[in-house]
Amino acid sequence: MSPLTPLQLFKNLSDETRLTLVLLLKERQELCVCELSAILQLPQPKISRHLALLRTSGLLSDRRDGKWIYYRLSPHMPVWAATVIEQAWQCQRDAIHALLLPVQRDQLTTDGRAVCL
Repeated sequence: MSPLTPLQLFKNLSDETRLTLVLLLKERQELCVCELSAILQLPQPKISRHLALLRTSGLLSDRRDGKWIYYRLSPHMPVWAATVIEQAWQCQRDAIHALLLPVQRDQLTTDGRAVCL
């Protein structure tokens, strides 16, 4: 994968859904597709397509836990890109918190992990 350029970063963040996904992950550190779909009230395939694009560009990383895939901001992202995301998050923090307010996890397993229904 080639290094992330400013043009690639801004192209990725120019889509409202992708920007919101990145800011939600900045806020919550790690979320699965079903959680992101519930928060944004968008179909899972649409969320998955956006996440794949962000992952391919190097902005996100993922980990598999059983049948769930959890996404987070990539720790290998260039510092300048992380700074841009941090500034966007600072500006949109209230809006991100408002998105998260009505969302509750439907159930928790005994070890505290989410179970998406």
